[in-house]
Amino acid sequence: MHDDLARSLGRLSQLALDFARLDEETPVRPILDPDGGAERLALALPEQGLDIDTVLDKLAQLLHATPSTSGRRFFNQLFAGRDPAATVADMLASLANNSMYTYKVAGPMVLVENLLVKEMGALAGFDDPEGVFTPGGSLSNLAALLCARNGAVPMARETGVDGRPLRVYSSAEAHYSIRKGLGMLGMGRDNLVSIACDTEGQMSPTALDAAIAADKAAGLTPVMINATAGTTVQGAFDPIDAIADVAEKHGVWLHVDGAFGGTLLLSERQRPKLAGLSRADSFTWDAHKMMGVPLICSVILVRQRGLLTRLLNESASYLFQGDTDLHNPGTRSLQCGRRNDVLKLWAAWQYHGRAGYAARVEHQLALANALADRVEAADDFTLTRRPASLNVCFVLNDKPADIICTQLNERGLAMVGHGTVDGQMIIRAAVVNPNLEEADLDELLRSIREVGDTL
Repeated sequence: MHDDLARSLGRLSQLALDFARLDEETPVRPILDPDGGAERLALALPEQGLDIDTVLDKLAQLLHATPSTSGRRFFNQLFAGRDPAATVADMLASLANNSMYTYKVAGPMVLVENLLVKEMGALAGFDDPEGVFTPGGSLSNLAALLCARNGAVPMARETGVDGRPLRVYSSAEAHYSIRKGLGMLGMGRDNLVSIACDTEGQMSPTALDAAIAADKAAGLTPVMINATAGTTVQGAFDPIDAIADVAEKHGVWLHVDGAFGGTLLLSERQRPKLAGLSRADSFTWDAHKMMGVPLICSVILVRQRGLLTRLLNESASYLFQGDTDLHNPGTRSLQCGRRNDVLKLWAAWQYHGRAGYAARVEHQLALANALADRVEAADDFTLTRRPASLNVCFVLNDKPADIICTQLNERGLAMVGHGTVDGQMIIRAAVVNPNLEEADLDELLRSIREVGDTL
């Protein structure tokens, strides 16, 4: 073994432990001013290489200046916490450094991916699923858009989009990646039709049906309906079954973006929130959100085996030199070189088991509801509405939510995001970290009050 590699691996455990302990001691890091930050951290690339100990010291310094997403004061995004088995597996995946395009190079890691696709597809209600892991939910959604477009316009893959308006339908609360994907595929962002939501943030099937009917009457081509299971701000679940009725009526591809809420499938009690999912053509599920797997770990699943291979495969004799398409994931991937993102999910699933993950989901939901209960019972807070999943949306009465969130971060009290619900700016606390305790929820509200008193 190379001496420097041995020395690096020897120090790794201590570097990792120091960083993890920092989450407990300083859950909200002091903000590094980007102006001059590179100089203070000595980030400049050197002309001559440095010795490995100096590099490791610089790595530690850089990590200690990086915001914590695993501490007890992080409520900002739809991921949080740190899973022990998945974290170690992710480090080992980098050490092994296999690319996930062929069995020849990845070996049993391909079997792991196929196993996870089968299991997650079965939970979605797909009898014979196909899927592949991608670098994030946005890319999973892009793969679904690509499949839907090529299904609606079969020659698009060979000769390009012919200029006809191709329409995609998504709720006003959906993730921005759908609109971005239309721009990337040359379908035109203006062809995203925003469907109104009800008071719970759920897409209206009646409005959807009317929009598709109007477009067809005008000679436009419906390509895909995007339903959301767990919207970004409110965590709402679109009525998939009713939306599937509309999709079948008009012969339109139905995709369900469950990047956030897909994990509720692991709980029998929560699974009805995704009723009708088995009727979808494709489904996005991010394990790096509610399942606590390190970033990035997303899968695109399709109901019909062979579809991804048929729509995404390219001939490459220099790469695909043996084995079947089943064992060569590169034939159904958006990428060629692809990181091993399945090992960490497999390790986490081994660690928790299906029952453990179900209990974990219920615990996360209980924490979110506990925060909502506290907000609802307080005279100085107003709960926007009861949480549909892990997002708790509320306001400190007569105080600006965006300024409160900024001040919380700048004062080192908490990292929390804000959003808009029914035209009102609100605080959105994402209660994703299962290691939180109810005392942490009390501390969050105390900190919000502390900031509010100064505004």
